Amino acid sequence: MVRVGLGIIIVNDRGEVLIGRRINIHAPYYAIPGGHLEVGETFEAGAIREIEEETGLMIKDPRVIAITNNLETFKESGKHHISVGLLATEFDGELRNMEPEKCEGWLWVNPRELPKPLFDASQKCIECYLEGKFYN
Repeated sequence: MVRVGLGIIIVNDRGEVLIGRRINIHAPYYAIPGGHLEVGETFEAGAIREIEEETGLMIKDPRVIAITNNLETFKESGKHHISVGLLATEFDGELRNMEPEKCEGWLWVNPRELPKPLFDASQKCIECYLEGKFYN
């Protein structure tokens, strides 16, 4: 079975992206915030929900920028995900770690100097963002 994931690139006014280190599922990888698309949900609504659930931030007008086929994750875990990457450059609120059982915490990092190891879907999504590609 193939599942649909969401990965959201949030960019601050310094051009940095938000990355967290996962501690349960997808540990020990760093990843952009995201999760699974729920039944009947738009990509944008799912992105808004996931960001609020994970970071406490309220993003505005996220837009789809990439599709990734996460075969490295499939090779490692046997779970096949297609991820929809979204970009958000406007947000309000205070950054918090809302799910400490899933994430050590959040970091703002230069998208060209990402921490390792990086989750497959996040790496591909950020590559699309930096290179102006839609599919990776």
